[in-house]
Amino acid sequence: MSTSPATTKGERTRARIVATAAPLFNQRGYVGASMADLMAATGLEKGGIYRHFESKDALAFAAFDYAAEKHRERLFSYIDAHTSAVARLAALGEAIASIVERPAVKGGCPLLNTAVESDDAKGPSYAELRKRARAGMKRLVGYARQIIEQGIESGEMQPTLDAALEAEMMIATMEGALMMSKLFDDPRYVLQAAAQVAQHASRMACAPAI
Repeated sequence: MSTSPATTKGERTRARIVATAAPLFNQRGYVGASMADLMAATGLEKGGIYRHFESKDALAFAAFDYAAEKHRERLFSYIDAHTSAVARLAALGEAIASIVERPAVKGGCPLLNTAVESDDAKGPSYAELRKRARAGMKRLVGYARQIIEQGIESGEMQPTLDAALEAEMMIATMEGALMMSKLFDDPRYVLQAAAQVAQHASRMACAPAI
């Protein structure tokens, strides 16, 4: 069965709204991005937006998912260019560092931004955003853990490594550095952290046979 032109147009409009709203929410936050801002950015009246989203909450959730997916695509564009575990971990650090000066979505890391905004905020909307941010961060740690586990399995990395712990520390290092770079408007922190992650990845590798 073919998709009707009306449905196709509606899907395109919905996708455009999400892509336009994502940078606003990522830069200004859920409260900071008002309906007036969203209307101005999309060129739609409130009714036009609500024709595709039942509420501002629904749009915010879709926008977060969109930003998180763009973030994920950035990471894998770096990681997938390498085959060794050491190089892939270094690339993961580089990918996260790149967000400071070349964000996948304007505003920086959507996981960090949403986690900070929803930290002490109350209400079901923030609870859902926090839930999504947590899930995204768990996936990010999972990517690092998977790389380390594959390195152990292939014999590239030391078999005694705690892959889960190493992954958590690497991501915590990068996300903390992201926060500092954003706070001080200085990419130095995240670039230094990426270099440290790369060095640590090299130390995790097995010593070459003599």
